[in-house]
Amino acid sequence: MGNDSNPLADKSYAFALKIVKLYKEVVRKEKEFLLSKQLLRAGTSIGANVSEANGAISKADFSAKISIAYKESLETKYWLHLLKDSDYISSIEANKLIAEEADELSKIMFSILKTSRLNKG
Repeated sequence: MGNDSNPLADKSYAFALKIVKLYKEVVRKEKEFLLSKQLLRAGTSIGANVSEANGAISKADFSAKISIAYKESLETKYWLHLLKDSDYISSIEANKLIAEEADELSKIMFSILKTSRLNKG
């Protein structure tokens, strides 16, 4: 994404791109607009909030933005499960995005939140 090395920002941006492509595919192939739009909103919001966190003006601001990004990752997993269980996307596709991408992002952000709250002092 950018020149500065930030693994969370890079991973969340790459994930957002996959979500955008999946959204386009579901809309094109399945003509499904409501659930996929929710997935698009939540899945791209993760990276947007991580970007905002990187520009935070305080530790509290940083923690708040990472917290929002974390919650968006949980919501994204919900929409992926729902699209899978309603047969709009394959189990393989959904499980790959959940297990290999969204879960990893969630774990990274949860760890950051835990650390930032411990260091709040």
